[in-house]
Amino acid sequence: MSNSDEKKKREEKKASAKDPAPLEPRSLFQGLKLPILIYVICLGGYLGASGTRLKRHSNDNHYVYLAKGLLEGRLSLKGNPPHQNDWALLYTLELKDGRSVRGAYLRTGGQHIFKTTKGEKLHIPPQQVKRRRHTYYVSFPWFPAILMLPFVAIWGLTFNDVIFNVVVGAFNPVLVFWLLQRLVKLGYSERSLSENLWLTGMFAFGTVHFYSTVIGQVWYTAHVVGVALTALYALAALEGRHLYLAGLCLGLGFVTRTPIPFSIGLVAGEVLRRHLLPATADAPAPDPYHRPPLYPWIRSLWPRVQIKPAFIDMLKVAAPIVLVAGVAMVFNSVRFDNPAEFGHTYLNVKWAERIQRWGLFNYHFISRNLAVMLFMLPRFSAKAPHLKISWHGVGLPVTTPLFCYLLWPRRRSPLAPWLLAAVLGPMLIHLLYQNSGWVQFGYRFSLDYTVYLVALLALGGHRIGLFAKGLILIGVGVNTFGAITFGRMWQYYWNGYFPVP
Repeated sequence: MSNSDEKKKREEKKASAKDPAPLEPRSLFQGLKLPILIYVICLGGYLGASGTRLKRHSNDNHYVYLAKGLLEGRLSLKGNPPHQNDWALLYTLELKDGRSVRGAYLRTGGQHIFKTTKGEKLHIPPQQVKRRRHTYYVSFPWFPAILMLPFVAIWGLTFNDVIFNVVVGAFNPVLVFWLLQRLVKLGYSERSLSENLWLTGMFAFGTVHFYSTVIGQVWYTAHVVGVALTALYALAALEGRHLYLAGLCLGLGFVTRTPIPFSIGLVAGEVLRRHLLPATADAPAPDPYHRPPLYPWIRSLWPRVQIKPAFIDMLKVAAPIVLVAGVAMVFNSVRFDNPAEFGHTYLNVKWAERIQRWGLFNYHFISRNLAVMLFMLPRFSAKAPHLKISWHGVGLPVTTPLFCYLLWPRRRSPLAPWLLAAVLGPMLIHLLYQNSGWVQFGYRFSLDYTVYLVALLALGGHRIGLFAKGLILIGVGVNTFGAITFGRMWQYYWNGYFPVP
């Protein structure tokens, strides 16, 4: 097929999508039958993999405690937490000289060094302290706790976060399916319904979304809610049609999983494309399907962009982001005297010294995180249980082999650069972060951009034939193993690889 024929075919698809036939009386219900079926199948699969976990809440139900505190008008825990895993801890010291300071003792830089919430470093030996009080906080961004409020109001601290994750997580494959179908209607994707269903099934059961949905726990609750927000954001961002919603999803993503708003490149690119002037001799239109270099393509588009309307549209995206960020800054200031501090600096964990020495984000962590993301493999041995997985998990090529197709797409799309930008933004944050995702089955941080990776697969042009389906089924098998064993059968896991000094 020639370039002109391909572009003509895409324009015909877009025209038919913009002028649909009148709806029949039952067409709305009929259109929802397949999404409902997808939800029911995924819900059943997730419930089955959860199994006995459904009997009670997980041990790490931090969001339930945060929701309980909000309902009672508190921003901190009432007393001590049920355990010491990933809670922020602040001390209030009343000194003999009459001063009162809040903060935490540092584990590096000398003895008795106390860093206040204002950023001051004070030398406070024990003999100077008249009275000491401690307060625990949930440091994880708070939007999932807001979603739990009505349920915690009914069931209190017994609310089952495992069921919450499963019920919410089963919606995510439906959103991914809608996104894939939307790409077809807009002419960006040439996938058949069958191929989109295979890709949806791969997302549901052949990525780390599977094991992340079935175990509860604060970290995975954030991932499950975050995936829903990224899928809604992608739907809203397409062709720059729902800018306020796109911005709201990014804003709520910030108070769910802080790397999510770094995917703003998708909506920014779509806004720029929406406000392109017609091509001229001085600014010719590039062929987005067959011109491979990315930078020359973007450079040739820039002279045709109408700056003022594009800027106004980006303000529409920014408005809800700024609103949510403002609420978060007030929340942080009240708790930690710093609008930019969620509380992770004060995590009472054994690697607190690492955080205090290198910070939460540092080049120092890239080599370990890159290895965990791409190259971690399971260990095999002749002794039972014959297979063991590091607590850092296994890499993306192991959990989702079909993602390897992204390395050599067969066709190009004008949407692909912006989806790629949406991937690279949060990925860079993850690579700089002090934690690899440990403890995990697979690289869970990838869920911040997995939706975009699936969309790129849809645009890439590789046929979902027998080989691709085989790779999908391998991924389903790998992730089924993770969903069943992780957190249950610790004989298959070991604590090793990549300590960061």
